[in-house]
Amino acid sequence: MLSWKLPRLLNVHQVPKVFHEDSIICGYRSPTCSATACVLSLFQLTNETLNIWTHFIPTWYFLWRLLALLSSPGSYHDPYLWPLFVYLLSCCIYPLMSTCAHTFSVMSTQARHICFFLDYGALSMYSLGSAIAYSAYIFPDRWVNSTFHLWFVSWAVFNTIISTGMSCYSRLGLPILHYNQHQIERFPEEARPRLSKVLRVTAFAYPYLFDSIPVFYRVFFCSGNDCTHNATITMHIWHSIFAFLTGFLFATHLPERLAPGRFDYVGHSHQLFHVFGVMGTYFQIEALMMDMNLRKTWLLAHGPVPTLSGTLGAFFSAMATSLLLIAVFSWSLYWKPKEQEKRK
Repeated sequence: MLSWKLPRLLNVHQVPKVFHEDSIICGYRSPTCSATACVLSLFQLTNETLNIWTHFIPTWYFLWRLLALLSSPGSYHDPYLWPLFVYLLSCCIYPLMSTCAHTFSVMSTQARHICFFLDYGALSMYSLGSAIAYSAYIFPDRWVNSTFHLWFVSWAVFNTIISTGMSCYSRLGLPILHYNQHQIERFPEEARPRLSKVLRVTAFAYPYLFDSIPVFYRVFFCSGNDCTHNATITMHIWHSIFAFLTGFLFATHLPERLAPGRFDYVGHSHQLFHVFGVMGTYFQIEALMMDMNLRKTWLLAHGPVPTLSGTLGAFFSAMATSLLLIAVFSWSLYWKPKEQEKRK
């Protein structure tokens, strides 16, 4: 009979510092797991198991929403739907990349960094997908065709590239060669964790706040007949609440910081961060689709027509640039100067 031998779990003192999670004591997988062991650990309760499943299951829901859009008659040829397609594609990418990152990040130190570089890049692409959809459907009537509106997606592409670069830098830094000592000095996450955390939070918070400017204006500041107050406002508020909770949990590491070791397997901040993030995305999808349907006639008459270059073109050009940045940071993990090799 075929039997599965599940990987042995370790505590925080048995794994290298780069694998440590704040206030998580037990439930670590071996930092040299094989790909097969990583997959088998999905069916074992570790401190990463729920991190994986809380994003793996929603990936299929978001994929179902994307396929439902693609299967609707004429969707390929309707420019009005292209921003929604790009957005739903980004909703599928970010939880899938997160699932893969948490699953395979214990194969080696280098694999851990590369996995989370890809995870951060996917989050940046989700921010861009949101911006493209917001530009098409969310802007209040009085801002449509304004200079800010016309440059909104271009600025979001720039933010995506900065977000990917900053988040990768916060994890690894760049290799700096000191020729006098013939050594490489890095700025690793474990050396200066507070600065690393600040950089990473900034890398994700700034694009979100920029993307949400038209939403915040509609919900909290705008008054008058051209503010686009409609049934979607409640959905936008719920999305904002879950987005705030997601950022709060990511930055504070609560509740495990209050009781280290108590929430190692169930209930720690990263699990809640995943759940609230997915819930925020759900309300965001509902708000976008409601605005898209309720405002269709007005937007087609008064707003700019979405273009391939402003939707798919912007998305995939930013993706290519982000992948190039990730490749540079990944290459730096293996790069050694000739002087250091000769010395060895």
